[in-house]
Amino acid sequence: FAAGADISEMSNKSFADAYKTDMFAGWNSVAQEGRKPMIAAVNGYALGGGCELSMMADIIYAGENAKFGQPEINLGIIPGAGGTQRLVRAIGKSKTMEMVLTGDFFLSAEDAERCGLVSKVFPADDLVDAAISTGLKIASKGRMASMIAKEAVNAGGFEMSLSEGLRLERRLFHSLFATKDQKEGMKAFLEKRDAEFKDE
Repeated sequence: FAAGADISEMSNKSFADAYKTDMFAGWNSVAQEGRKPMIAAVNGYALGGGCELSMMADIIYAGENAKFGQPEINLGIIPGAGGTQRLVRAIGKSKTMEMVLTGDFFLSAEDAERCGLVSKVFPADDLVDAAISTGLKIASKGRMASMIAKEAVNAGGFEMSLSEGLRLERRLFHSLFATKDQKEGMKAFLEKRDAEFKDE
């Protein structure tokens, strides 16, 4: 997948260099600006920035040989693109602390699934096909509902208290009743047929 950032590029940077350019701030656009659901298919090592990049996806699938880790402490730094924030929300404080503070505790694909970091584990040869299949399944649903679902999960899971998230979820749920896709989806369900969404 990705073994992280280019250390040779970063090694001579000063605090001023890192701060003035707001190093890695642009990476957040991967997670925040995309309205389309993203699936990461991780096979091999996802370390440092690679692990952080995978966590920006909406769904993470892992090949059976995948390993996830945050070894930045070994370089005298900490994760700088979401590793201390997204990882703790996915796997909890204790495992995150062990990964971030020791720099040598890597999660196997199976452990990552058990902890909730990845959704499913596949044989390496089936990984990409599984990710594409899920992508096609998501694409067959109403686009408005998919975009709104992603917004609700991301806001409630990362940015709001539970009560705020529940309020947002209800308002977004209510808003979908203004779409033709909602009418088609419910009609198709009642008629026991597949819905034909038009993204309206």
